Amino acid sequence: MMETLKHLSFNNMIVVVEPLTAFVISFAVGLIIRKIIISKLTHLAKNTETEIDDIIMHGISRPFVIWCAMFAIYMALNVSKIPAYWVDISGKTLLILGILSVTLVLANITSGLIRSYSGNIGKALPATTLTQNVARIIIIGIGFLIILNALGISITPILATLGVGGLAVALALQETLSNLFAGFYVIMARQVKVGDYIRLESGQEGYVTDIDWRITKIRMLPNNVVLVPNSKLTQSIITNYNLPDKSIAFSVELSVHYNTDLAKAEHAAIEAAKDTMKNVTGGIPEYEPAVRYKEFGDSGITLVVNLMAREFTGQFLIKHEFIKRLTERFRKEGIVIPYPIRAINYSQEKAQ
Repeated sequence: MMETLKHLSFNNMIVVVEPLTAFVISFAVGLIIRKIIISKLTHLAKNTETEIDDIIMHGISRPFVIWCAMFAIYMALNVSKIPAYWVDISGKTLLILGILSVTLVLANITSGLIRSYSGNIGKALPATTLTQNVARIIIIGIGFLIILNALGISITPILATLGVGGLAVALALQETLSNLFAGFYVIMARQVKVGDYIRLESGQEGYVTDIDWRITKIRMLPNNVVLVPNSKLTQSIITNYNLPDKSIAFSVELSVHYNTDLAKAEHAAIEAAKDTMKNVTGGIPEYEPAVRYKEFGDSGITLVVNLMAREFTGQFLIKHEFIKRLTERFRKEGIVIPYPIRAINYSQEKAQ
């Protein structure tokens, strides 16, 4: 009797110890492989300027531990005394979870690459919410089809059903799809990009901060956000101050007294403009300012000073500093900026 109990106890221990040992060994091997891969990627990241390895390492670092645990569970199930039916079900479940986790990791890595390398691949795939989400959906969709294939489910009827259902959805969501495809057009046409400063025909202006599946976000200078439906954006007349490049020419208009030496005033204005271009943030030092006399005004002779800024918003500080410098220079030179005046001709009035 005692020998029988000892034999049963030993068998029960074997049933537990073998799967547990397989789990521990497999999990340890997985962690060792993870450490080798992470260390290789870390070493590679230190010797390269690219961010690809950093993005990949960040994407797989945590999920790799889960993959190691799943692999260890699978190995433990194979050496256990559990019925083959349940082992098969458990194996398929782990396979599905593994494919799902790999799919999500690849989607996150792809999104990170698009976001990080938008400057280099921007002409093909700009970094917007729309492009990142579309990339995620495509990868997740492929992963879903792989899962169905792994389960032995034919995807042909599903694709046919999606085709018929897609037609019904398209009819029901015409406005939404219109905004979606308009968003794709805006992104691919590259006429309006994230970071551009634009002005709509309705008068709103600001920086484009994002283009998603329905709307384009424009952050105005007062830090408000204008939400424009993508379809409306494609139909609107837009001034893009970043095309063909960010630099923008602008002018400052003023008057000088009729008794002014115009050559002297022109020289003083150009000197003040050059000083502003070289010493004010946002100015273009190599730009040669120009002065043009415009007309004989009511109170003086009008002149226009042409300046240039590196981007649209830079003109405000440049105007501010130029007016200060020009006013100081005119005072030193004795050049008068006249007040608005009206002269009454008494002799002409008496003649009537």
